[in-house]
Amino acid sequence: MNKPFLTSAQIEAITASGGCATGLPNEAYTCPDFFRWEREAVFANTWTCVGHGCSIPLPGDLKPVGFLGAPLLMLRNRQDQVRVFHNVCSHRGNELVWQSCHVDQLIRCPYHSWTYDLEGNLLATPHVGGTGKNDIEGFDRSGHGLREVRSEVWLDLVFVNLSETAPPFEKFIAPLQHRIDRLGSRSQFAELRAVRDHGSLTIDFSGNWKLDMENNLESYHLPWVHPDLNVVSRLEDHYHYYGGDLFAGQGSTKYDHTRINRKSFPLFDGWPQQEAEYPSLYPNVFLGLHCDHFWTRILEPVGVDRTLDHLQIYYLGDAAESEEYREERETRLKFWTKVFNEDVGVIEGMQRGRQSPAFEGGVFTPLMDEPSHHFAKWIAEKLNPAPA
Repeated sequence: MNKPFLTSAQIEAITASGGCATGLPNEAYTCPDFFRWEREAVFANTWTCVGHGCSIPLPGDLKPVGFLGAPLLMLRNRQDQVRVFHNVCSHRGNELVWQSCHVDQLIRCPYHSWTYDLEGNLLATPHVGGTGKNDIEGFDRSGHGLREVRSEVWLDLVFVNLSETAPPFEKFIAPLQHRIDRLGSRSQFAELRAVRDHGSLTIDFSGNWKLDMENNLESYHLPWVHPDLNVVSRLEDHYHYYGGDLFAGQGSTKYDHTRINRKSFPLFDGWPQQEAEYPSLYPNVFLGLHCDHFWTRILEPVGVDRTLDHLQIYYLGDAAESEEYREERETRLKFWTKVFNEDVGVIEGMQRGRQSPAFEGGVFTPLMDEPSHHFAKWIAEKLNPAPA
């Protein structure tokens, strides 16, 4: 597999300003080798989100997750901590957990029943030395436990760093945390709850993950693709912002949440009620910050032309999860389901368009496409790092 360096001419075109910038070449969206290389050059070297903590709510809950072909296992241990391990048995490399489940204490491999605890320690190796002999002289189980992945949980998002070279997570996330703190108190964000009903959705896109990312960074398409959302949050009321090489986003100064629900959900204290922000945390997370709810979307790249987009909605405090708000939760999920499904056609249309020899990156306009351009430059820099 050849390393997908961009040519100097391509880099110059991608990083240009003044209305002349182009996007990444078609191969960045269509080439399987390019997709495989992204796992190391883009995802593994930074903090990448692989799931929601609320998907494993109880100690003993297990959930297998994919990471561009690498099987991982999220679990919640007896101390109520979320941990991530490589989802492979140390014996013969069998995928250890095949579907989400709950265990009391132990994780048992379905192949030869090697058994691990929720800390990843190898506890049992039945018949390993012959029938009825569960030990081998010289074999130290402590050296054959599950391999843990460096992980952190932030706002219920579970992040991993496969290379173990990323900076401490607190340092990594600090610029975005500071941006969020200006909207609502950190203590109130700790009160956010992932509701059990009408709170989640997964959309399957036949498109490259970067097209989904680029689409969600800009509001230019609102009037034509999202006419209902454009009533709630008009194109002309949007603005853009940037957080170095960590994130970019858009916001609205006149987000009218009263147009969606008849009854208002609990509100953040001090939040500018008509303001909403949508930062995109590179490489694969979208946040939707509103005065009355919060959502996250995690992009799971499955293949060069297939992406799963996982939505989870949160509300403030236990009241929003009560029966009193059930109908309102249903209404809110239906609204966002409609909005996000409206993107399917254009993302899949762009994916098909990347097969055309007549398209060579297109155009990033200096105002309306600026956040998407910011992301394209970030990708180019990851694939072509500056000399040390």
